[in-house]
Amino acid sequence: MMKRWQAVKRLLPLLAVFSLLLSGCGREDLSVLRPQGPVAEGQLDLIKLSISIMLVVIIVVFAIATYVLIKFRRKPGQNEVPEQVEGNFKLEIIWTAIPLLLVLVLAVPTIQKVFAYGENNWNDEGVVQVRVIGHQFWWEFEYPQYEVKTAQEMLIPVDKEIALELKTADVLHSFWVPSLAGKMDTNTDGSVNNMSISTPNEGTYIGKCAELCGASHGFMEFRVKAVDQESFDQWVEAMKAPAVLPEDTQLAEKFKNNCLTCHAVGDQGGFSGPNLTGMGSRETVAGILLNDTTGEEGSKPAKDNLVEWLSDPEGVKPGNLMPHPKELGFSDEEIEQIAEYLANYKLEY
Repeated sequence: MMKRWQAVKRLLPLLAVFSLLLSGCGREDLSVLRPQGPVAEGQLDLIKLSISIMLVVIIVVFAIATYVLIKFRRKPGQNEVPEQVEGNFKLEIIWTAIPLLLVLVLAVPTIQKVFAYGENNWNDEGVVQVRVIGHQFWWEFEYPQYEVKTAQEMLIPVDKEIALELKTADVLHSFWVPSLAGKMDTNTDGSVNNMSISTPNEGTYIGKCAELCGASHGFMEFRVKAVDQESFDQWVEAMKAPAVLPEDTQLAEKFKNNCLTCHAVGDQGGFSGPNLTGMGSRETVAGILLNDTTGEEGSKPAKDNLVEWLSDPEGVKPGNLMPHPKELGFSDEEIEQIAEYLANYKLEY
């Protein structure tokens, strides 16, 4: 027994150090404890309720256990076998009824909120509709009311309910913006899931894919940017403006014939790949390379991030479906020029 206790004493400081290190790995902007909208606030209330119930149970159980240990401990000189007590109908009723009551207290608000947050508000008056499509390994956002598509950054107006339709283009993904709402899967059977988000606060909220979906699952990050209504309207108009192609006509033709078969800029191109319109205004490249506009540690100029991505897309995001630009005949100099072009392709809003 003594050896076991000594081993535990040695492990406790090690566990404390690891706990401290792991807590430092967390990101405040990915915490459910920082709600920035009514859905996230309601879900945090459920967390607080469940923790409160568990604390009450723990306190009561430990109090009873402590009382029993003190009251009925073996006293010096007491060698006889204690009286054996078997069964107590009243106690059995009590310790069955109390847990059942606690489960009901937790279940009722949980069921109410689960059904409320999963309602289909798509056709409600005044909502902003956004179709969310998960890809390996990026997110597509389509605004059918405005005939706009974008990728990796979903712009929303503050104080507006955003009705989401979620589906996948390939495997199972899970849409999660901790500051705004809980997780919602995108199913591979073709079904569409619905949820809604909103926030009264302008700002950027980071989202992640919460379902293992392939080699670059951990890099499948996106951002939700909440802006005022005027800025949102300006962004929509800027997204619908005619495409701006590279000034070099030869490069523009090559860009159009290769890149725009999958990607889009302005009113030109396809949508099997992320929309590149306003690439220079975004906070990230490929969702994970931070542009210096974010002010975050490790961020770099957008052009540098674009060069890194275009020079080695497989190295940045293993398993992604983008062909290497050099395989399409682009030289290092042309990659630099395209990076410069996209970095300067900015939207005013």
